Amino acid sequence: MRRMLATRAPAATLLVRCLVGGVFFVEGVLKFMMPDELGAGRFARIGIPAPEVMGPFVGAVEIVAGLLVLLGLLTRPAAGALWIDISAAILSTKVPILLGHGFWLFSLPMLPHYGFWGMAHEARTDFCMWLGCLFLGIVGAGSASLDALLLRKRMSADGSRPIS
Repeated sequence: MRRMLATRAPAATLLVRCLVGGVFFVEGVLKFMMPDELGAGRFARIGIPAPEVMGPFVGAVEIVAGLLVLLGLLTRPAAGALWIDISAAILSTKVPILLGHGFWLFSLPMLPHYGFWGMAHEARTDFCMWLGCLFLGIVGAGSASLDALLLRKRMSADGSRPIS
């Protein structure tokens, strides 16, 4: 547990947590508020299996893990779940744009441009979230987090030394 909570990242890591956690939290809420556009309806259009199950499931993961990242609580596992989420989003929505045709189960959306530049434009937020999740998985929540607070309390309670 200590290794999962431990971090030497500066308090400024909070800025990355706000970006990553905020984006995922909002997108998760929107999957429930606008299910036809962003949740199960969208999942059905792009070829996600069992969209009526996967839409709410992904929305719930994004809400819960997004909040955990914002709070800096269990940040590494939450960032890991969101990294898997955004990796699946890139695979299912951006790879078809790159290829210019459907890929595996996933259909090609109607866009003005396909290929590398079209995909790069459509994927800009996805790539930022992918890298943000990877960053938080590596460095942890930073010193301004509940992870750091819990670790400090636990170490003071049992008299142990910090983990490097």
